[in-house]
Amino acid sequence: MTIRPVPLGTSVGRIPVVDVSPVAEAGRFPAKAVVGEAVPIRATVFREGHDAVAATAVLTDPSGVDRASARMVDIAPGLDRFEARLVPTSTGDWTFRVEGWSDPYGTWVHDATIKVEAGVDVELMLAEGALLLERAAARTGADAMPKSAARVLKDAVMGLRDIRDTPHARLAAGLSSKVHAALAEHPLREFVTRSPQYPLTVDRPLALAGSWYELFPRSQGAQYDPAAGKWQSGTLRTAALDLPRIAGMGFDVVYLTPIHPIGETHRKGPNNSLFADLGDPGSPYAIGSPAGGHDAIEPTLGTFDDFDAFVAAARDLNMEVALDLALQCSPDHPWVSAHPEWFTTRADGTIAYAENPPKKYQDIYPLNFDNDPEGIYTEIRRVLQVWIDHGVTLFRVDNPHTKPLDFWARILESVREDHPEVIFLSEAFTRPAMMQTLAKIGFHQSYTYFTWRNTKDEITEYLEEVSGEQGAWMRPSFWPTTHDILPPYLQATGVRGFAVRAVLAALGAPTWGIYSGYELVEDVPRPGVDEQIDNEKYEFKPRDWSKADAIGINLLLGRLNELRHTHPALRQLRNLRVLPTSDDALVAFAKHLDAEHSPTGRADTIVVIVNLDPWNARGGTVTLDLHAFGLDPGRPVVAHDVLSDETYEWGQSVYVRLDPMVRAAHVVNLVAP
Repeated sequence: MTIRPVPLGTSVGRIPVVDVSPVAEAGRFPAKAVVGEAVPIRATVFREGHDAVAATAVLTDPSGVDRASARMVDIAPGLDRFEARLVPTSTGDWTFRVEGWSDPYGTWVHDATIKVEAGVDVELMLAEGALLLERAAARTGADAMPKSAARVLKDAVMGLRDIRDTPHARLAAGLSSKVHAALAEHPLREFVTRSPQYPLTVDRPLALAGSWYELFPRSQGAQYDPAAGKWQSGTLRTAALDLPRIAGMGFDVVYLTPIHPIGETHRKGPNNSLFADLGDPGSPYAIGSPAGGHDAIEPTLGTFDDFDAFVAAARDLNMEVALDLALQCSPDHPWVSAHPEWFTTRADGTIAYAENPPKKYQDIYPLNFDNDPEGIYTEIRRVLQVWIDHGVTLFRVDNPHTKPLDFWARILESVREDHPEVIFLSEAFTRPAMMQTLAKIGFHQSYTYFTWRNTKDEITEYLEEVSGEQGAWMRPSFWPTTHDILPPYLQATGVRGFAVRAVLAALGAPTWGIYSGYELVEDVPRPGVDEQIDNEKYEFKPRDWSKADAIGINLLLGRLNELRHTHPALRQLRNLRVLPTSDDALVAFAKHLDAEHSPTGRADTIVVIVNLDPWNARGGTVTLDLHAFGLDPGRPVVAHDVLSDETYEWGQSVYVRLDPMVRAAHVVNLVAP
């Protein structure tokens, strides 16, 4: 077997292999995967003339050893587009390639079937088939067939040459299912042409799939003293007391907004007002005071011993801790006096504060990365190490799109080299080019526009977008709300709307999150602004969690996270398929994982159908593609609704009716009867 590698930059080989994916900018940036993820590898493979071609995808581990390969399937007949899915088994810098090859057996099958049926060159075709199978069975070395498979081919050769039998029976010997299976497992490959090796960064599973719970620790346990007319802040110790409740809903990550000292100068009051009263806590994003900066803890929250206890308590509950990384300073931050060159000085000699017109943040100074980029890099890398050493394994990065990309590329590479387990979530609601490039240079996950996608068309188009080609580098994180965003849909739809968005977020993307208070359906906006009134960024917000069970959203969140843990198809990204529905309020999609790629060894198929109309029952037809799920489209399948624990019998097309007074969605596990 002759293999012709194609160097990077060469346009074609003997068997052209082009348009390989997932490849970011011709391999300039690595594609991404996680351990256990079924990675779709695609390529266009073709050749001159009419002879059959085939392709193999190969996955190579960080040591350079080929660890997995699979024959690719033609997914677009007539367009020469092939796909296979391979699963990396460890973290590190993997690579993959596609091998295109001429398929002499496939060519013979096509030609012999036509000619024998037509009575043309019958003996010649049967003789050529026998010679071909003999050659395949006689291979030696690395390309040799196992004895059992070679025996199958030798038996077929005898059948092809048995002149006592009819031509059709002799042909059938060469076309048997056993012969097809033997050559599918050990194909006879000619003119093998390799694509270049393309990079694939493999992370731990939490980089792709996890559920986040955001909280302001100062609100957990905060108390108001009416006699003194002032608040007493919650602490890291009182926040830790709430961890069992969060873990009870099945969350994997507890995410803390900044816990650093908060400045006094221009401290903001409630609802971002310009004046703070005595005792107003200020915004935790206005980082820095005489008590310290990004490497310190707000004294009212506690000490590093308290933080270490919080991390330990979370780990005992199988949760990890994420910390907000907000690279900005209050006017009182130690960096302002020690390194004034790190900020922008205006013509009048004052330092420029942050603005996002019409919003103004007089309590925050942005960093200027142009005057001393090396000094800023060194300090931020040091700060990150402080928190990593105290057990932080994830960072939610505030507004990374307002900092230079070369800075982020260097930071991300350095942390990954020293601590490959650490995960960075990009909070960049901005232009697509910036969001995509932040992902390509190393951010593990990204916030998305899911929060503002409301109609059937908007949601289905977005689901297809984020689970498509761009999912190879930009892993989406779906959040129904954040501490800054209360979208109009949730302002108007109450409990039913909150249920709808939770189902879509939790099951539409492998990573999702909620902001504390979602369980209580906090849906009152500040007038004229799409954010909650009495924003927690500027005041304490203790909550009465005893009301949650009566509302029921917390129970739904727990069930959704439980399903995500028990159904491996829901922890994948690039396996989502939008399903057609006949009603403009019904959104349907499926996630399927083949048995060979599933950690359970069993196929897993989940169909999600959501009624976007929170006020009216809606009904319509949903069209399933059972064949794509490995199910027989000619037979009914068992459809178990894992939310309601009801079981139905479904076929290729099914009518569903969803009444929002009863349920927001069907979440159905399809299995063969």
